[in-house]
Amino acid sequence: MKQSLQLKLGQSLTLTPQLQQAIKLLQLSTLDLQQAIEETLEANPLLEREEDGTDDVPVRDNGEALVDFSSDTQGTSTDASEDLPVDTRWEDLMPSSAPSSGSADFEEGQFAERDAAPESLHSHLLWQLNLTRFSETDHAIALAFIDAVDSNGRLTQTPDDILEGLGIEDVEMDEVMAVLHRLQHFEPTGVFAEDLRECLLLQLRQMPVETAHRETAGALVNRYIDQVATADPRQLARRLRTTEEDLIGALHLIRSLDPTPGATLGDSATEYVVPDVFVRRVNGHWRVELNPEIAPKLRINAIYQDLVGKGGSDSDKSYVRDNLQEARWFMKSLQSRNETLLKVASKIVEHQRQFLEVGEEAMRPLILAEIAEQIDMHESTVSRATTRKYMHTPRGVFELKYFFSSHVATAEGGECSSTAIRALIKKLVQGENSKKPLSDSKLCALLKEQGVIVARRTVAKYREQMNIPPSNERKRLI
Repeated sequence: MKQSLQLKLGQSLTLTPQLQQAIKLLQLSTLDLQQAIEETLEANPLLEREEDGTDDVPVRDNGEALVDFSSDTQGTSTDASEDLPVDTRWEDLMPSSAPSSGSADFEEGQFAERDAAPESLHSHLLWQLNLTRFSETDHAIALAFIDAVDSNGRLTQTPDDILEGLGIEDVEMDEVMAVLHRLQHFEPTGVFAEDLRECLLLQLRQMPVETAHRETAGALVNRYIDQVATADPRQLARRLRTTEEDLIGALHLIRSLDPTPGATLGDSATEYVVPDVFVRRVNGHWRVELNPEIAPKLRINAIYQDLVGKGGSDSDKSYVRDNLQEARWFMKSLQSRNETLLKVASKIVEHQRQFLEVGEEAMRPLILAEIAEQIDMHESTVSRATTRKYMHTPRGVFELKYFFSSHVATAEGGECSSTAIRALIKKLVQGENSKKPLSDSKLCALLKEQGVIVARRTVAKYREQMNIPPSNERKRLI
């Protein structure tokens, strides 16, 4: 093959460093953006925070602050102290910064509880184990049981598996079961159970003996746990040889128990969402505002900026010039991010005004391409601007992606949002007769009467997404 030189003309899109930085900042969440700003402030000496409310202090030409220590000022403070009554207390003039013991906002141990890490179920059980007297062998058995407990408080291994895994001689099953029975009295009540039936029985047994319907509830859980949700109360009453009122009271007592007692303790800390946009109704109009606290105000240090035109080595000038350019790019990228976010949020509010005024049932179908076309941006830009960004509305805090949903045709030829259909299904289920719950086919027919045409499998899919059980599991005879 003969080699040759060819000259071609073509166009291609090249991402400049400025554009790459703007795209990166746009897709960052609020917490990631704050971290990126802090890293940039540490790396670039020309970039600094713009502090609000700085006091105007006289400064000399050499940069030293001027403070007036005249005799008039000192004399004023001295005369004021001398004019005080003799019985004046120091606390009356200068209140203590520490809250008093009788203050409503101060509680003993408040600081420890606020700064301590959330307690897990495993650590809570170990703490109770250390307070319980066990022999060395029983302590090893108890540790094996604690290690076999999942996050809900259920045992993942049988006592036989525990005995086999210990590998300790002269340990019999009776000793293992004795340790298990002692562990089942630990808090939260119901831990160390092998299944739901044993978990509920443990909670019933630890209730006071005089608890109403306790015996009937224990017999019902022990013998008919699988039929508690759907069986006829009269039929169960005849099987247990008790009255229908007693059985209904036992059912209410069973439903008050916790099927997953270990879930009340967990390692996960609460995650707080900081909204990027606020939506308020002012004089009958919806106003969209950016959250001013998500990003601090930045400015370029004037002292370093003046060094660009002054004397110095070439390396120093180049260093200052490069950092000055990067600081300007970063501030411009932040401004571009805020403008894009405000444009997208404003168009979302314009489309979903009925949702803000009525609720989820009035949610309109909306896609990213529709917003992108109206603000004259690419669809990928709108996708980055709505990912992990949150809007604070009078109806709650929602991710911007929440306002985008697919559409379903209506009987009048219009469109209905999938979010609105879920809200309608949820409303119909909440208003149904518990003795005769609505089936998916009936829900489909009721939606059709309201002008929303959906298939039965679509109703079933939306119902499962909202964690609503089928009609046979929602049936309640009492």
